[in-house]
Amino acid sequence: MEKSRYSVQIRVNDVLKIRNHGVFKIRVFNMKPNERLARHLKAATAVARESVVRGKDLTQRQREFLSRAGCLIEIMKGWYLLAPPGVDAGDTTLWHGNFWAFLAFYLEERFGEDYCVSAESSLDLWVGQTRTPAQVIIITREGGNNRIELAFGTSLLTYRDEARLPNQLVKFRGLNVMPPGMALARVSPAFFEKDRASAEILLRMTDEQEIARGLLEFSRTAPANRVVGALKAIGKEQKAQRVQEILSIGRLIVKPENPFENYGGLIGSQLLIRSPYAGRVHALWSEMRGAVIENFPPPPSERMTKESYLRQAGDVYKHDAYHSLSIEGYAVTPELIERIRSGRLPQGTPEARLQNDAMAAKGYFLAHQAVIGSIGRIFDGERPGQVVERDLQTWYAKLHQPYVDAGTIPAYSLAGYRERSVFIRHSLHVPPPREAVPDAIEALFVALAAEEQPAVRAVLGHFVFVFIHPYQDGNGRLGRFLMNAMLASGGYPWTVIRVTQRAEYMAALEEASTRGGIAAFTRFVAQEMKVDWRSI
Repeated sequence: MEKSRYSVQIRVNDVLKIRNHGVFKIRVFNMKPNERLARHLKAATAVARESVVRGKDLTQRQREFLSRAGCLIEIMKGWYLLAPPGVDAGDTTLWHGNFWAFLAFYLEERFGEDYCVSAESSLDLWVGQTRTPAQVIIITREGGNNRIELAFGTSLLTYRDEARLPNQLVKFRGLNVMPPGMALARVSPAFFEKDRASAEILLRMTDEQEIARGLLEFSRTAPANRVVGALKAIGKEQKAQRVQEILSIGRLIVKPENPFENYGGLIGSQLLIRSPYAGRVHALWSEMRGAVIENFPPPPSERMTKESYLRQAGDVYKHDAYHSLSIEGYAVTPELIERIRSGRLPQGTPEARLQNDAMAAKGYFLAHQAVIGSIGRIFDGERPGQVVERDLQTWYAKLHQPYVDAGTIPAYSLAGYRERSVFIRHSLHVPPPREAVPDAIEALFVALAAEEQPAVRAVLGHFVFVFIHPYQDGNGRLGRFLMNAMLASGGYPWTVIRVTQRAEYMAALEEASTRGGIAAFTRFVAQEMKVDWRSI
């Protein structure tokens, strides 16, 4: 039978009668591109875990459309990150924020429950390591050895070794990991030397029964010697003795060996560590303070009076506000800053961007006044660390008060810390989860209160604050306020971080956050402090 083809023009909702087949109402969806994007994003969000999507959970049309729109970033074949529209394809932020979520999803899909994260990576998770690892090793019950290249230079190595799978596994962030005691028993000797702070945090936080159980289950002398020796090296003599006694009852005889080289512990033995993130703050402070003292000039021999300091801070305010706001991406001009300072608020600016910039500038002015009040109390003799602990929330509230006044954000958002995770653009460092923020900030306050060197309070106060990133917004500006309050406590002048030096500033913070090197950031702050704003 010969087939015939006919073409007809159909309008939306036309009625078409086909012989012997009745009457049909043809609906032609004239959907705009943004409507299609919204529809496909909604479908992808429904099947995503956090921001991770399996390709097979989307139709081919959805995958192709979202990929063209830049909303799907390939992790590996068949797996994607779901990105909001407008994200730069080379921006690593989303990947570092979802790295462990992807692993949990992918490993469950491929191996079910028959796998375990390696000892080293298990310990990274237990101590709240904030740096994304270049490679994660997975032990599996089935399958062969595989190296899988992932996004942005990271990789996954899986190898089959049923004999090395621990009897006991626990879930952590959706992953099968070794319990801390087992991971300490199985980790390589190099771990204690290359990541001493993490080793110390784990040894201090892990119960002796848990440590002993892991060592007895692994039942090898060399790891037991290392772990007990490490406990002794960091000053936990009684804990080491109790572990050794339990091991001897289990017929595991120990001869303690110190796995650390020239290391007596970073964290004061009297400090109570409530979380690994608090431990990390104390360890960072102890490890970095020497480099700050070495690379920062001593306090001025002639200390400024309260009046002269406040006059200098007022003189540089216009420059400080312009540069600090510009670093954060606000288009704020010196003229706008001066109008707000003099009380002549900009009127009739319906453009959302202009209005937002004006509110940011107004908030900066209010917060700056609050910081100046705090510095005045420091000059009057109050302890700097205690002043910051008491006043920090006020600085934050003042910074965002104009947004509350305008109805942009609710008033309750001025109290407390962030309620969700945050990520730092183009950084390998992922700030602690929201539930860890109170303990980490408390550890910062303890360190500030105990520190006698004003340069250390200033440099590490700024760095550790932005390392924690306690608020949803404003962390950079507040970190620089904290830095200047602590500089003032040592008689140093108000220091402006210039927007023209933003790349160097961010690179120095990244070096400190991901590689533990604070010298570059210390020298950078000292360099910025030398700028004479009277001639500008």
